[in-house]
Amino acid sequence: MASQGLAYDGCNFFRQRLVLATLSGKRVKIKNIRSKDDNPGLRDFEASFIRLLDKVTNGSKIEINQTGTVLFYQPGLWLGGSVEHDCSTQRSVGYYLEALLMLAPFMKTPLKATLRGVTNDPMDPTVDVLKSTALPLMKKFGIDGEGFDLKVVKRGMAPGGGGEVMFSCPVRRTIRPVQLTDPGKIKRIRGVAYSVRVSPQMANRLVESARSVLNQFIPDIYIYTDHMKGANSGKSPGFGLTLVAETLNGSFLSAEMSSTPQGQGDPTLPEDLGKDCAKLLLEEVHRGGCVDSSNQSLALLLMTLGQQDVSKVLLGPLSPYTIEFLRHVRDFFQIMFKIELQKPSEDERKGGDKVLMTCVGIGYSNINKTLK
Repeated sequence: MASQGLAYDGCNFFRQRLVLATLSGKRVKIKNIRSKDDNPGLRDFEASFIRLLDKVTNGSKIEINQTGTVLFYQPGLWLGGSVEHDCSTQRSVGYYLEALLMLAPFMKTPLKATLRGVTNDPMDPTVDVLKSTALPLMKKFGIDGEGFDLKVVKRGMAPGGGGEVMFSCPVRRTIRPVQLTDPGKIKRIRGVAYSVRVSPQMANRLVESARSVLNQFIPDIYIYTDHMKGANSGKSPGFGLTLVAETLNGSFLSAEMSSTPQGQGDPTLPEDLGKDCAKLLLEEVHRGGCVDSSNQSLALLLMTLGQQDVSKVLLGPLSPYTIEFLRHVRDFFQIMFKIELQKPSEDERKGGDKVLMTCVGIGYSNINKTLK
């Protein structure tokens, strides 16, 4: 690759940089990774992420210095195919899946990934949320078809893990531009209350407390309870709740919470967790937009890589992570978004301020895809 490499400082936004480097084919060098820390260098979960990238690509060149404070990455070709990976239990499988979702449509052969580790933890987006929000979002961009699936085979709560997730995604040659400017009103709320290695009653208590808040707004609420037993329940006890609000025009807004991991502080009451999660969902609905805050960067990336046509997406307030993502997109793809602030009037009751993001895709075409 003759393209000029990019240099970054520090361990923040590590995945963004490596994913965008892989997609744009640019070399990237990250230095001073926690160099002032007592325990300097890359953490286990970051090293595990690099190993996962190495498994789905062919010919990537990765150099890490002895202390792990400097990383040089030169992306190779993306292979796809069947991949098995044991994720670090410091972060949940969602941490790795978010990056795979961004890369999967551009592989040479359809990706079939089996990831093992923690499926639900309080820090990262859980697999349930990605299934109910990120997949429908990708379908809007034309990434669809048989074999586009994400399923939880075994649940694993933090800190022990022991969960397993299957993700499969078809490959696409190009991505179609989208116009998602009007989310419409909320028509229904769906959710999953899961519990492992605790009394199955916990899930019912979660459902009841969440409904006590949400029933004031909309009658169409259905929350499934998912209690996994035996080998499928992972290694640690815990419970949690995922709520997804669907709008008339098929946008999905989500919120989730899971119990405090065993041995990491005061135990959580299912009643409180259910109520807090419902309030988080209301907060997310207030922020509004066609994409919820955890999937903003995925939507913006797919807009960037679309065909050379205008894409528009209405988002709620941009999260700090998304703002940094936009800066990285500018570095790697030289794409700038036009950002317009839209203030809904008082009487419309449309929630908080919205941002209309517009860009022209770079006309990215998947050269790896084998022609049949």
